Amino acid sequence: MKIKVIILIIILLPIFSKSKAQIPAKLVEVTTRFINTLSVSEQKSAIYSFEDKKRVFWTNLPVGQMPRPGIRYGDLSDSSRLVFHRVLTEILSSQGYLKTTSIMQLDDILNVLYQKAFDDGQIKKELLTMTQNLKWDHGNYYISFFGMPKLDGNWSISLGGHHISLSMTTDGKKISVSPYFIGTDPSEVKSGKYAGLRVLSKEEDYGFLLIHSLTDKQKEKAILSRSIPKDIITNPKSSQRIETYDGISTEEFSEVQKAYLNFIIQEYVHNFEHEKAHEILDKMKKSGFKNMYFAWIGSLENNKPHYYMIHSPEFLIEYDNVGFQNDGNHIHAIFRETGNDFGEDILKQHYSESHK
Repeated sequence: MKIKVIILIIILLPIFSKSKAQIPAKLVEVTTRFINTLSVSEQKSAIYSFEDKKRVFWTNLPVGQMPRPGIRYGDLSDSSRLVFHRVLTEILSSQGYLKTTSIMQLDDILNVLYQKAFDDGQIKKELLTMTQNLKWDHGNYYISFFGMPKLDGNWSISLGGHHISLSMTTDGKKISVSPYFIGTDPSEVKSGKYAGLRVLSKEEDYGFLLIHSLTDKQKEKAILSRSIPKDIITNPKSSQRIETYDGISTEEFSEVQKAYLNFIIQEYVHNFEHEKAHEILDKMKKSGFKNMYFAWIGSLENNKPHYYMIHSPEFLIEYDNVGFQNDGNHIHAIFRETGNDFGEDILKQHYSESHK
């Protein structure tokens, strides 16, 4: 049994590679090509100055409640869409790309589910109308540029909609992809031809895997006796920031528990393209488990409201599965590099170096 455990640990430990994320020429080329597919009026809608305040705007509200800047994905021509998908695959890994496009499609599935519930007499017309006014739609995701794509200088691109807020910022040398917000409603489709679909399955499953692996004494530290947040704590409507380290220090974890923790972290980080993902993982490796904390709030059962957080000096992961129906079937999750939202840290370094 001991040999099996050792082998398991070796298999589960993450593979780190030394990497420094730089702006690839291919990303500049493909984003420029995308812009060139747009008409003059579309370009005016999509392109802002780098200094525009909209660059640091994000929200996780539906478009019907909070409009987004930029050009609507659903209004793009086929030729523009073809190139835009190439843009996404330059910023994201195949995993991150498929999650992003699946989240967009899930809005259409959500519309179908509410329409069927109304047709079957399960909900009233008022609720159906309310959901329709929220404008859930795979086409209601907006693309915006701040500054023009270039190899040497500041610019960014963002994709925002109901359950996606993706922002890539660069100074021509380094890349920021923080904050990165994703969500799903429903987190598990319960009926219809897509029954069983779980777009953010591992974010949920690995959380339960870790919390159930803890001993009773560890759970006493990890599980917080407070009400479950109705949303991620650092949501865009809140001025609240998580400055304390709550829960249990992950230095107290066994090797297997650390491996489960790494499962969760890598599930978020590996949504990004290879170099950026491994730059983040390298930072985490250097910091180690000593200053990293894991906290859980709520039920230990699936399909019931629950929340977890992983917090270190380098990053923050929040996962909230509550939803307005309080049924544990609506996920909001976020990954943030500490001090580097919208490239804040790399831009400070850029300006500091340029004034030496």
